[in-house]
Amino acid sequence: MSEVLGLHTDEIEVPEKVQVAIDGGHVTVKGPLGEVSRKLLDVNVEVVKQDNSVFVVINTGRAKHRALMGTFGAHIRNMVHGVTEGFECNMKIVYAHFPIKASVKGDTFVIENFLGEKHPRRADIVGKTKVAIKGDQVVVSGLEIEEVGQTAANIERATKIKRLDPRIFQDGIYITKKAKR
Repeated sequence: MSEVLGLHTDEIEVPEKVQVAIDGGHVTVKGPLGEVSRKLLDVNVEVVKQDNSVFVVINTGRAKHRALMGTFGAHIRNMVHGVTEGFECNMKIVYAHFPIKASVKGDTFVIENFLGEKHPRRADIVGKTKVAIKGDQVVVSGLEIEEVGQTAANIERATKIKRLDPRIFQDGIYITKKAKR
């Protein structure tokens, strides 16, 4: 392993087709699918680039700093995975009583005729996430796992049923496959 100053280090291998730039506490990762940038800044944790690796370094042995080192490492790994392969979350539209009509209008996911309601329900699409509707399948994809997961959660939460028996009314849009690395 390269000589990296610090008591504890977490090494992240960077593929050849990915470039990582570190400027102060800002880490920018560019790859074939796009670019992702994130602010990773803490006094006790340092992010260093050497050759084809990125090192997250701490100089103390405190558990709180080791945990933060692992968090920074996980964020960088997710950024590298996002710009090389991307993240995808699959959802399914389920209805028994009234057919649900789903559409995307700008940065909003619109759900119409949910349980026969006259007013459409709306869910925000976070960041640069893309939402595609294919029949009763909804595919949420993007470069950042947090944005993909939050968009899927917003869609699922928009179809939450209140004041009705959940054993009878199981209509909604549900996550069937989460975005994972």
